[in-house]
Amino acid sequence: MKKRDFLKKISLATLATPLYGSVLHSCLEEASSASAAELSSNEDFWLKVRGDYKLKPEYINLESGYYNIIPTPTLNALHEHINRVNYQGSYYMRTEQWDNKKRMAEKLANLLGSTAKNVIITRNTTESLDMVIKGLDWKEGDEAVYADQDYGAMKIMFEQVSRRYDTVNKVVSIPNHPKSDEEIVELYANAITPKTKLLMVCHMINITGHILPIKKICQMAHRKGVQVMVDGAHCVGHFKFNIEDLECDYYGSSLHKWLAVPLGTGMLYVKDEHIDTLWPIFADHNKEPGNIVKLNHTGTHPVYHDLSIENAIDYYNMLGADRKEERLRYLQEYWTSKVRDYKDIVVNTPNDSRRACGIANVGIKSIKPSELAKRLMDEYKVFTVAIDYANVKGCRITPNVFTTTKELDVFVAALREMAS
Repeated sequence: MKKRDFLKKISLATLATPLYGSVLHSCLEEASSASAAELSSNEDFWLKVRGDYKLKPEYINLESGYYNIIPTPTLNALHEHINRVNYQGSYYMRTEQWDNKKRMAEKLANLLGSTAKNVIITRNTTESLDMVIKGLDWKEGDEAVYADQDYGAMKIMFEQVSRRYDTVNKVVSIPNHPKSDEEIVELYANAITPKTKLLMVCHMINITGHILPIKKICQMAHRKGVQVMVDGAHCVGHFKFNIEDLECDYYGSSLHKWLAVPLGTGMLYVKDEHIDTLWPIFADHNKEPGNIVKLNHTGTHPVYHDLSIENAIDYYNMLGADRKEERLRYLQEYWTSKVRDYKDIVVNTPNDSRRACGIANVGIKSIKPSELAKRLMDEYKVFTVAIDYANVKGCRITPNVFTTTKELDVFVAALREMAS
């Protein structure tokens, strides 16, 4: 075997750091005897899972939505990747980088229910979706449809495109408590005209945790000849879905959120027929038709974060997608059920397990969201984030698998005390 091939084989073999030393691995046998639903309320099990996280004791962290603290096994793997890339230097960047990135994309695509020919690794959702918005071939008078509740960065890009190409943006508003899927689908349908080129929709609205009926929206839009771009920033690693089943044209997500990959990792899915129609953010030398790699030129970047995708997926699979989803939904419904009917407390998230999972939003009528967030932290040592726009006034609450019901009890008691 040639020296170069030998070194390559050894490097690939050490990419996935064993997880056997994790606290989670030590209690998997115990977990296997219970269903995901049964395990969701087993505090002893989740206390053990908490042992895989290093958490600051000074406050209760209920803001996992911006960035998920990654478990220790993934963090250790990241450090190993940093050391190895630094040890090899330019050799790694010139010889091993591309094969490893391809492997990460393949593993990620498999998790999503897709294939590597449709998935690229980006740095975050904003990069992924702005690539689509800016990369379409816009003409004067073309229209885009999106919601007031959508993420600000993408709305700003639509506004920039409008100024540059004289396009029209049509903005709808999603009700916090819809009566049915059809109400939401009709809301988007009524905004579409023969000039509509692109519809952007959140899979899960980031400020409320509201899960939208994506497949129904995509089917409606496609009947009208409109492409659909889905903002799934909070969905990968949060709840189970198959990206191909959604029937969307584009899908972007941030892997440093619920999949718990280190900061600076995201993904973009592009349907076959759109790969060659998008202009990439950075020009690439690849001219092969249908090759999504041409959309993935970012220049030199911290490749060890990309390498950690495999470790994060391994940990997620070991925990179990069903177990994680059931636990996150259980935690959300645990605390929201205690305050939904409480005087002057307003929950801005649907009371329907199909329409929400771990994220929810809560406000108090007499208190501004910014003041509520400040008081929760200053007086009760509970860290959240204030939301005050698009008919949502409250704090976004995003517990994680390391969150305990005792911590949520502290939060609920704080809300009731402030409301009364």
